[in-house]
Amino acid sequence: MRSVELFSGCGGLAMGLSMAGFEHDLMVEWNGDACATITQNKLRGIEYASNWPIRCEDVRKIDWREIDREPHLVAGGPPCQPFSIGGRHTGNEDSRDMWPQAIRAVRDLSPRGFIFENVKGLLRTAFADYLAWIIAHLASPHLEKFDHETYQEHLTRLVGSPDEVVYDVKVLKVNTADYGVAQKRHRVIIMGIRRNLGIPLALPQPTHSRERLLWDQWVTGQYWARHGMPIPTDRRIAATDSSLVQRLRRLTTPPVGSPWVTVRDALLGLGEPNGRNKHIFQAGARVYPGHTGSPLDQPAKALKAGGHGVPGGENMMVCDDGSVRYFTVREAARLQGFPDDFIFPCSWTESMRQLGNAVPVKLALTVGSHMREALNGDEEVEFLNAA
Repeated sequence: MRSVELFSGCGGLAMGLSMAGFEHDLMVEWNGDACATITQNKLRGIEYASNWPIRCEDVRKIDWREIDREPHLVAGGPPCQPFSIGGRHTGNEDSRDMWPQAIRAVRDLSPRGFIFENVKGLLRTAFADYLAWIIAHLASPHLEKFDHETYQEHLTRLVGSPDEVVYDVKVLKVNTADYGVAQKRHRVIIMGIRRNLGIPLALPQPTHSRERLLWDQWVTGQYWARHGMPIPTDRRIAATDSSLVQRLRRLTTPPVGSPWVTVRDALLGLGEPNGRNKHIFQAGARVYPGHTGSPLDQPAKALKAGGHGVPGGENMMVCDDGSVRYFTVREAARLQGFPDDFIFPCSWTESMRQLGNAVPVKLALTVGSHMREALNGDEEVEFLNAA
């Protein structure tokens, strides 16, 4: 199945979608360093990345009508800074707001479906009207905003034109740990399927749970056995949730699904920094109030697009002896789900910026597979009708 992607960054979304079976007709990213990361992996023939058609350009300059085939999917992660809790919170008034460009791509390409990812800050009350506008405009992308209209006036016109709706649109709030990512990363997925296909738009369900992780750790001990470790003393339970553990111990069967993936799980086999493949020690990590790292036996805090000084110590880990150190680039790439042979040729700070901005590969794979399965059903109908 064919796809077109905006705001590709270093390739996390593209990697997951490629693994899900989508082939990109075009990928667009304006940042030169991120483009260099993708280009280096293309030249090295990395699986999936070797055929990525990356174009390093501002999406506002792209004429989507130059693509001569209707894609099955349009996807992307519009810049999150206008809506991020750590940003200036100016939303659509921020010059970096690219939701109008995402909508333009859907309008011009008329894909069968679309997937867009953004920060949970988009769901804040302050942005409720703008989120409603995004959803309504994605549903009817051909009803363009007039120059003299405000977003609120355009929203009123969109909502008042139900017969003009082209796409069924749904919003999914996710904790990526619930989908097998080794991070507690809260994000928003906006998905849509063209209404005339007659495909019900269902949202992907979580596959992993905190409860199952606690079961494996503190009820059966399977987690520690898998890592060749003795079961820690009860003092460690206080660091999780002792009341929940007690409830789990009263169960006769384990919670459904898979356990959350922890930092220790994700980094298995890498060993301590050894200088290979950007697995290089970065000095300077320290703890102070409000700035603590990620414990090894939980999913990590969400990686942040920064190097030193990220607000909650998100880019450092707490070692078994209680000391802290920064994640190496290779470790951060593991936490985001990139293959070990996928390289990041830039500095540690720039690589961490790219990784902090990336869509986790496993989340993209899960959501992409869900969309592909839905659209595959449509292709089977088309095949039967043609026969």
